[in-house]
Amino acid sequence: MMGETPNQCGCDGHGHGAMAATRERSFIMIKPDGVQRGLVGEIIKRFEQKGFKLVALKFVWTEDLLKKHYADLSDKPFFPALVKYMASGPVVPMVWEGLNVVKTGRVMLGATNPADSAPGTIRGDLCIQMGRNICHGSDSVESAKKEIGLWFTEKEVVAWSPANDCWVYED
Repeated sequence: MMGETPNQCGCDGHGHGAMAATRERSFIMIKPDGVQRGLVGEIIKRFEQKGFKLVALKFVWTEDLLKKHYADLSDKPFFPALVKYMASGPVVPMVWEGLNVVKTGRVMLGATNPADSAPGTIRGDLCIQMGRNICHGSDSVESAKKEIGLWFTEKEVVAWSPANDCWVYED
């Protein structure tokens, strides 16, 4: 009967159902231009509103980690400029958790080139130029695991169950 229990969906706060079964994580990093432009809250808000769960976040300024993060691009001619840009200010690396978070996160970010990003995406709404595209997102589950391991220790990734899981995911 309606109104008998305070939680109509039966959430018990222990992460049961689809959310507990998936546990897919993605690495999202707000780049220096996103930090400098005051877009950290807006980007976090979009992921939270989608229903994803934030499980780790830092505010750091480190050239060494950025060189390791982009090591696969080290033989490209643009690598020095990329590292210089990424180390020009603090970044906000984050770990988000949810159903298909890697794929959906990439869709939410939009195309790498903001000019190719659809309105409604983070880059489509907030960026103009590829060299200042405000965020990075893992392109695969494997990349996410590698990137998360580079930026966070296991203890820094918090396991918790939001009370609204049952309002975001059905069993």
